[in-house]
Amino acid sequence: MFGYRVPAPDQAMLISGGRRGQGGAPFRVVTGHGKFVLPVFRKVRFLTLALCESEVAEKCVTRQGIALTVRAVIAFKVGNDTESIVNAGQRFLSDQDQMSILTGRIFAGHLRSIIGSMTVEEIVTERQKLATEVLETSKTEMAKIGLIVDSLQIQSIDDGDTGYIEAMSAPHKAAIQRQAQIAQAQATQASVEAQQEAARNQAEYSRQTAVVQAEYSAEVDRAQARAAQAGPLAQAHAQQEVLAAQTELAERRARLRQQELVAEVVKPAEAEAERIKLLATAEAERMKIQAEAAASHDRVALDRMLIDQLPQIVKEASAGLANANVNVLNGTDGLGEIAAGLVGQGLTILDSVRRNLGTAASSDTAGGGTGSANGNGTAHSGRVEIE
Repeated sequence: MFGYRVPAPDQAMLISGGRRGQGGAPFRVVTGHGKFVLPVFRKVRFLTLALCESEVAEKCVTRQGIALTVRAVIAFKVGNDTESIVNAGQRFLSDQDQMSILTGRIFAGHLRSIIGSMTVEEIVTERQKLATEVLETSKTEMAKIGLIVDSLQIQSIDDGDTGYIEAMSAPHKAAIQRQAQIAQAQATQASVEAQQEAARNQAEYSRQTAVVQAEYSAEVDRAQARAAQAGPLAQAHAQQEVLAAQTELAERRARLRQQELVAEVVKPAEAEAERIKLLATAEAERMKIQAEAAASHDRVALDRMLIDQLPQIVKEASAGLANANVNVLNGTDGLGEIAAGLVGQGLTILDSVRRNLGTAASSDTAGGGTGSANGNGTAHSGRVEIE
């Protein structure tokens, strides 16, 4: 818009031609926003608030009288407050490049002053201390012209051809060289020891390898020998196992055949024998019972039959005597004795028959009934004959 002016973010807008600014400043300061400016009646100028840089290369003399060339870099800018902007605007608005030139000169003077109060050793070893002292001494002077310093860096310190700094560093260099030599010697010794240890390890490894190789060869030889013997031994062992298996098979077959024979022959025979035995025992018991019954039942009848037959026995004996050649010497008494003898002989025969019949009955009971008597009372096993 016509007449409306806006400063950049890193600029301050200075408006002159109207009423005076703050604190009696010849212009008004505007930052961060725009403002209407009447053409012709007002004049607008811009002051940079950006960071500026100034380099310093100054020859300085130390407290020891040794000349040093010090190079430094200063980073500075215009302050953000209105007072700093007014101070810087009144001094550098028409030629803002003069800020770097003036700042370099200010710091060069302070460097000479501060280095003159220090030794080379302090300057070299305490650069940060030197920069801090320069900043502190220049702060007030820089504020008067509206500038503030952000940083000061000492880039280099050179003593020219005097060689003082180099000589100063010689002991340190020598110590460092000694340390480096010691370290190199230690490293060399360590390397030699490492090589020796490696050689010993290699020798030990070779020895162990040879031992292992020898043991391996011996083991291979033993294995080959065992393998060479293993064939016949394995064959003999296999044959032995085959024979053992065949023997066991034959034994199993024999046991099986024995069991089959027992099942097929012995057991049936034993069963048949037991059956026959049981039948025989039963039959014998039956015969015994029958014989005992017959003996107990027929004994009385047998005795009666024998008694009844006694006269016939005597008669038969007498008939036999009639045809015999008998001489009677004592007459009637002799005949009586012969008759009594016949009767006694008949009784004897009767008693013998009874005994024979009892023995036959017992035999029939024990032997299955052999020698039994018939119903007529005639004993087949006990016949008597008289001549």
